[in-house]
This record gives sequence, structure tokens and C-alpha cells, in this order.
Amino acid sequence: MKFSLNNKTAIITGAGSGIGKAIAATFAERGAKVIILDMNEEVGAQTAKAITLEYGPAFFHPCDVSKPTEVEAIIQQVVAEQGSIDVLINNAGIGFVGNIENTSESDFDRLYSVNVKGVFNCMKAVIPYFKKQEGGVIVNLASIASSVGLSDRFAYSMSKGAVLTMTYSVAKDYLTHNIRCNSISPARIHTAFVDGFIAKNYPGQEPEMFEALSKTQPIGRMGNPQEVADLALYLCSDEAAFITGTDFPIDGGFIKLNG
Repeated sequence: MKFSLNNKTAIITGAGSGIGKAIAATFAERGAKVIILDMNEEVGAQTAKAITLEYGPAFFHPCDVSKPTEVEAIIQQVVAEQGSIDVLINNAGIGFVGNIENTSESDFDRLYSVNVKGVFNCMKAVIPYFKKQEGGVIVNLASIASSVGLSDRFAYSMSKGAVLTMTYSVAKDYLTHNIRCNSISPARIHTAFVDGFIAKNYPGQEPEMFEALSKTQPIGRMGNPQEVADLALYLCSDEAAFITGTDFPIDGGFIKLNG
């Protein structure tokens, strides 16, 4: 079977909902033992239970990826219980709307702590194990904001630009250890977060705003989490063994076709 993850253990951060949840379910369907890390204990546990019932083993660990000691302890526990870690998906992240003038220092630090330091903490914790077993795959969730200027996304763009360049650095530094590191850069993906954002900021105008936001993608619609999950599956499979140090936009043509 192509794109099989049989006998592989995959850690996915922020996997309680949205894109992370879709990746976790897709990986489990393809045979992986899935380890879900999420700060929200309720949704994380529910997702792990649902995946286990439908596809196979999924385990949940509450985790704040911005805290290195917490991340390290969970990685050690996963290795002790599962024997190895084969895949790391750095999906956990938070958003923020604002330009540099209306971004406070605390806003900036919060984005850095989760979106940048969280990715750093997780990669730093798993790479020694990848080196010991001479192989592993990392996929980081970057963003179109890593590559193009977006209005009112100053701190978010900073954080996702860092994710992109960390991806390149890790891919370069660990070539001889058979560790592959790539990133995915989504444009707007239709998740519960998007629905909540529209409901909060445009009450009573939800259908019109959803359509307007959808049309900001040249292809005329938002992406969906499953489309991102399928790309992640490919990048983590043996069929992608010749791919490292590359960013993959999944953006409905946003980067190349806007303007």
C-alpha cells in the first residue's frame, strides 16, 4: 500500500482539533501509532478516543509546547512506551491580528513562545532519538505568511517566518543522519477557528463574510483540513524519501497568483 505508516509512531502537536486532528486521523488510518499533544485536555482526549475506536492506537498527552521540560518529559515517556518515534508534526500554534503599532510586547512574546519556541522545543527533544535510530521525519506547519506580506499579521508573520527558516536549518544540519525536515504553508483553511472568528467579529453577517474570505484565495474557496493532512501523509511516507528542506504551499494559488 502506498503512503503506509505501518509500525511508525507519530507525534502530532495541537492535534485535538482542526488540521492537527485531521492529520492524526489520517496517519492512524494508514497504520501509525498516533501520539496527540494538546493543551486542551477535553478535546485531546476525545480525539484520541475517537481515533482509537475507528482506526487503531492513539494516545493523548496534555502538553504546553512552550515549556521545554514538559515537552522533554513527554518525549521520553513516548520513547519508553512505544520504543521509538518516527515522525514529528509541529502543528500547534496560535494566531494574532495586528500591525506593529497595535502589537504589544506581551502579544509578541506570546506568539513567539508558542509558534516559535514550541517548534524549537519539540524538534530539540526528538532529534537526539532520531540520530540514535538514524532516521526520522519532521513536518512543520508554517504559513503563507512565512513567504508573503499579509496585512495586520505582523507578529504572526514573524513567528511563521521563523518556522520556515528553522525547517531549512534542521534539514541542512541533519542530512547525514537521515532526518528529513519539511514544512507546509497553508493559506486560509476552513476550521472551527475560522467559524468562531467570523461569528465573533461579524455577528449576523456570517454567510457574507465566509464567502468574502473564501474569495481571497485565487481558487475561489478555502482549503479543508483533510487536504493538508493528505499532504502531510505524503511527506512523512517512504514515497517522499527524496524530499527534504522544502516548503510546500497549499494555498489555492495565493502566493503565486495573487496580483
